[in-house]
Amino acid sequence: MSRRKPRGRPLDGWLIIDKPAGMTSTDVVNRVKRLFDAQKAGHGGTLDPLATGLLPVAFGAATKTVPYVMDGTKLYRFTLKFGEARDTDDADGQVTETSDVRPDDSAIEAALPGFRGAIMQIPPIFSAIKIAGERAYDMAREGRAPVLEPRPARVDRFELIERPDADTAIFEVASGKGVYMRSLARDLARACGTVGHIAALRRLRVGPFLEHHAIPLDKLREPEDTAPASPDLLLPVVTALADIPALALTEQEAADLKHGQAISLVALMGRIPATADPNGGLARAMAGGRVIGLCRLEDGMLKPERVL
Repeated sequence: MSRRKPRGRPLDGWLIIDKPAGMTSTDVVNRVKRLFDAQKAGHGGTLDPLATGLLPVAFGAATKTVPYVMDGTKLYRFTLKFGEARDTDDADGQVTETSDVRPDDSAIEAALPGFRGAIMQIPPIFSAIKIAGERAYDMAREGRAPVLEPRPARVDRFELIERPDADTAIFEVASGKGVYMRSLARDLARACGTVGHIAALRRLRVGPFLEHHAIPLDKLREPEDTAPASPDLLLPVVTALADIPALALTEQEAADLKHGQAISLVALMGRIPATADPNGGLARAMAGGRVIGLCRLEDGMLKPERVL
């Protein structure tokens, strides 16, 4: 029996889109996939419809590296509007509570340390988290507000950077994966004795991808052009792994890894990068300038995790 040939072009690489407001991340991926006539595409980290900024789109083999991109540091800038709580915790939702309290800068600065480092965070009820097989946002839309448990989050930096007026404050946040900016805004407002929601949100960085890598969605192809968008716009698959420490291997060691064999760290002494964590950390295995794959350092061995 003949297998159906996949539709589209077999492309490999990353495209960093500057997502416009008003679209879901899935909408963006579907449009990009059509514009490139690509066989396979997915995104590296959801952005809310209200949000703008970096949405990395992975094509083909790059989809294998999505988890490593999502593990990288994210940088956000958001505007917190005081005085109104919303059911979505952003400007797209319905007002659920109001307050006349407007904290001054010193009150905000006093509350911020409580949201830095390892924290526990309750996700927004309008989120993609599954509860007994159902998406939280589906339950919330049907009026069955889900009860979400606090979960661990890592916030590396949370700074007040601008205060346009008494009603609004602008912040920058650097965080690990799975941190909800809407929850940070909601909870910070509460800690300042008022209520609030996100009025604007922009993602400035995802792992190794920065703003200068980003292309606006409407600049991918000229409106009158009917040919697929150019693959020259794609970044190489390995760009996603730039943040992971590189470890140089011999051709024989590389061949062993490709066959699933682990290598003793003793044999690699002097080559293991100082930034690689020997207790379960990742390393980017390189041979002759080529990326062989990702390996984990554990139990005194270098173990292949994802061969590219």
